[in-house]
Amino acid sequence: IGDRQTGKTAVAIDAIINQKVFENDPSRRMHCIYVAIGQKQSTVAQVVEKLKQAGAMAYTTIVVSGASDPAPMQFLAPYTGVTIGEYFRDYGVNGEKGSATNPAQHALCIYDDLSKQAVAYRQLSLLLRRPPGREAYPGDVFYVHSRLLERAAKMSDKEGAGSLTALPIIETQGGDVSAYIPTNVIS
Repeated sequence: IGDRQTGKTAVAIDAIINQKVFENDPSRRMHCIYVAIGQKQSTVAQVVEKLKQAGAMAYTTIVVSGASDPAPMQFLAPYTGVTIGEYFRDYGVNGEKGSATNPAQHALCIYDDLSKQAVAYRQLSLLLRRPPGREAYPGDVFYVHSRLLERAAKMSDKEGAGSLTALPIIETQGGDVSAYIPTNVIS
């Protein structure tokens, strides 16, 4: 959580790059999913280039819904990313359901950033004439984000012991972490 240009994306990209040390260890291997929501194409291109230079694209999937994409696509992009993450958590690389004898894989899903998804959801809700709430966001925006983030989980050994970790990024305005969206994601 932080203002523009404070290094939130850089920390997330470093987290992806640092997973390379586990690439050859099947029990600790991590598949990373980077979900760019409402980002400029040039910004996403820089991220992809950094990941390529670090050799991280072999274990990374990138989902992009750019700034010029319609609001419904920006709203749905995080769900696409988490679904990919759930696949790796539940099935691993070989595509077979995880079990005690067939371990699944770990996954990391980075949402960059959920405040832009909230803006897209606000646009959709206002177009659908749903009553606006605080800061003109619909009343169920908290439910939307909690439902998304609660899909991150660690499976039992019986289910393959895979895991999905969510790393949401939220942009604040003027360092105000008490604004509606940052407060919702924090809680």
